[in-house]
Amino acid sequence: MELWFTEVHNKDFGLCLRVKETLHRETTPYQELAVLDTFEFGRVLVLDGIIQTSDRDEFVYHELLAHVPLFTHPAPRRVMVIGGGDGGTVREVLRHPSVEEVELVEIDRQVIEVARRFFPAISQGLDDPRVRVNVADGILRVAQARSEFDVILVDSTDPVGPAVGLFHEDFYAAAARALRGEGVFAAQTECPWLTPATTVKAYRGIARSFPLARLYAGWVPTYANWAWSFTVGSRGRDPLDPAVPGPLADQLPTRYYTAALHRAAFALPRFVEQLLAAPESPPGGGKG
Repeated sequence: MELWFTEVHNKDFGLCLRVKETLHRETTPYQELAVLDTFEFGRVLVLDGIIQTSDRDEFVYHELLAHVPLFTHPAPRRVMVIGGGDGGTVREVLRHPSVEEVELVEIDRQVIEVARRFFPAISQGLDDPRVRVNVADGILRVAQARSEFDVILVDSTDPVGPAVGLFHEDFYAAAARALRGEGVFAAQTECPWLTPATTVKAYRGIARSFPLARLYAGWVPTYANWAWSFTVGSRGRDPLDPAVPGPLADQLPTRYYTAALHRAAFALPRFVEQLLAAPESPPGGGKG
C-alpha cells in the first residue's frame, strides 16, 4: 500500500507527495505540526496541513527572503526574523559578515524544537552566538520596537491562524517604525497565481508603509508548483539600484541566489504587473 500526503490549495487543486514514513506529529497550542519523510523531497515540515519547508527545495525560499533585502541595505548589522522557526532564514542572514545580531521571533516553541531535531541542516544557525531566539508574538514585538533594526524579515505561514495579523497594513506600518536609517523590510507574499488577492493586498499595504516597494518572485516546487512572491519595502536604497547587490553576492555559498538572479527576480510576468497596477476597489465594493 502506498501512502500519499495531499496539500489542498483550493477545492480544485492540490499537491501530492508519496510518503515513506510519518516521523513526528503533534498538536501544539497554535497548530497541528507534522514531519514527513517523502520520496521526492526528503523530510517535509507541515503545519496545519500546509508544507512549510523540505530538505530538497528549502534553499530557494530562504535565500530569496534573506539575500535580496540584506543586499539592498548598505550595511545590515541588526536583523529581526519573524516566524521562521525552522531556522533557514536565520542561516542565510548569518552569511552576511556585517550582521552582528539576529533576533528570531517565533510564536510556537515546538516548531523550533522539531526543526532542531529533524532538520539540522536548516536549523544549524540557531546556535550561532549572534542569534537570540525569542519565543513570542512577532506582531507585539514589532509594535514595541522603535528604530531598532536594519532589516526585518517576515518568514510566516499562510495568512491563517496566528499569522493573519502579519498580512495587515497596521503591521507593515509598525515594521517601518521599528526600522532605523535606511531600513529594509521583506515578507513572503503568497502565490500570485492561486491567491492573487492576498499578494496584491500585501504588496499595497507595504507600498503604503514604505517610500519604495517592489515585488519579486522565485520558484519553490513545494509551494503551489508556481512562482512564489516576496515584497520588499525600503526606507533607503532601491533593490534594483546599480550598486546592488555588490561583489559579495557571488561569493556566498548559495544554491539559488546570485547577483544576476537578484535582478532577474524582479522581472515579473505581465499578468502580475497588471494585478499590481489595477485600480483598487472602493471600500465595501468588489470581491474579496
